[in-house]
Amino acid sequence: MTLDLPLRLSRTIPAEREKVFDAWLDPALMQIFLCPEEGSMAKVKNNATEGGRFDILMEGGPDDEGVPHWGEYRVIDRPERLDFTWNSPHAAPDSLVHLTFEDSKDGTHVRLVHDCFPSEEARDGHEKGWTSILEKLEAALD
Repeated sequence: MTLDLPLRLSRTIPAEREKVFDAWLDPALMQIFLCPEEGSMAKVKNNATEGGRFDILMEGGPDDEGVPHWGEYRVIDRPERLDFTWNSPHAAPDSLVHLTFEDSKDGTHVRLVHDCFPSEEARDGHEKGWTSILEKLEAALD
């Protein structure tokens, strides 16, 4: 059972909108910011086209086997909107992540909405994860 528990986050990243958008499709950058902890890296494979699949193995440390995440790109509207499904052991099957990118005086304002979680606990865990990811994205684009 999934609940209507949307997660909504936003962050302004001091970089050009195209650069921020493109980071979400670049495996070399994705492996740096799509991981749970400082100092960890993700293994990333993706086919950055609408209908294309991505696979991310988030590793937390040297003895960690990693947590698999995967999904499908639904909308790639550069540099304004990116929608993809999100699957992991802690999310509802094919939950949807919606990202929008807007110019701001300080760079790019990113809005992230992630819909449908099996519990409030799962949503709260993803809130911590996505917050960390947005922070690491900003650092990766410095």
